[in-house]
Amino acid sequence: MAVLLLLIFVGYSAARYLAEAVQGTLALSTAGILILLKAIIALEVLLPISLYLCVVIGLGRLYADGEMTALAACGVGTARLLRPILAFATVFALAVAALSLHARPWAYDQSYWLEARAKAEFEFSRVRPTTFYEAGEGQRVVFAQSVNRQDQRMREVFVESEHGDWVRVTFAEEARYHIDPETGERVLVLLDARIHELERTGTEDRIIKAKELTLRLQPPEVTPPGYKRKAASTPELMASDRPADMAELQWRFSTPVSTILLALLAIPLSRSAPRRGKYAKLLMAVVVYAIYYNVLGVARTWLEQGFVAAWPGIWWAHGLLGLVVVTLLWGPRLSLRRRPLPA
Repeated sequence: MAVLLLLIFVGYSAARYLAEAVQGTLALSTAGILILLKAIIALEVLLPISLYLCVVIGLGRLYADGEMTALAACGVGTARLLRPILAFATVFALAVAALSLHARPWAYDQSYWLEARAKAEFEFSRVRPTTFYEAGEGQRVVFAQSVNRQDQRMREVFVESEHGDWVRVTFAEEARYHIDPETGERVLVLLDARIHELERTGTEDRIIKAKELTLRLQPPEVTPPGYKRKAASTPELMASDRPADMAELQWRFSTPVSTILLALLAIPLSRSAPRRGKYAKLLMAVVVYAIYYNVLGVARTWLEQGFVAAWPGIWWAHGLLGLVVVTLLWGPRLSLRRRPLPA
């Protein structure tokens, strides 16, 4: 189940990043690494829901085949089912905790750096015709009407760049791109170029013509992505008193709790009459999970925006789920114990 859900998510992520690779704004190798990192991030959510659905389907099949009825007749009750499921869920919860506290922040940090580097290290060799590109963190806008990749030539090239208070717009009938073998610099040679320099205030402008104009494109320094709470380490979040950081911290610590609660919730949700089919309760299980996930998202947003204090924070959502689990597991047994005996 986890593999299936992971493949679906990877397919969704691959569609986005491969589209950028096809457009030339992202190297294919970088796209592959970003897809892998997004898969690591998604495991934090996919593992708990996979365990939850597996328990629902597995016990649902036992109910459909009448095996649970036979086990109940032999004295195997809910308590006997709880022990192995709880033990397995605890192992899963430890894996989810490692992902949430360590692997997920690391994956976010790497993805932010890769995306920043991809924007800064734009390559003219990936330019496709009739497409506008933003290069070097917005320092240049590039357009070419046609591109010949065999000899690295482009025709009807448009380059817009900014230099202090001046905006420079360069148009060339033809351009050649190559890498200097001695210095390793990226070089763009513009032929029959017309340069329009415009002052931002609009008080002055000038036009320059050149038969050949050489632009040495030094790779700009990659700007650090700045503070991102999803990429921050867990000790950093623990030292912060900002509501958004507290929400992220509580989310990380709550994912193992969610894993165990969902596994326990799957036990009563899987109950069904014999011969009703092993997927009889699957739709209900998905709806219940969707409601829980949305309530948890609301609780996280409230904490981020300061609507609720650090306590109860987002824990009230888990408390509601825990109350539902206790009611569904032991509620029927308590009602039977309280029923008076017939006279």
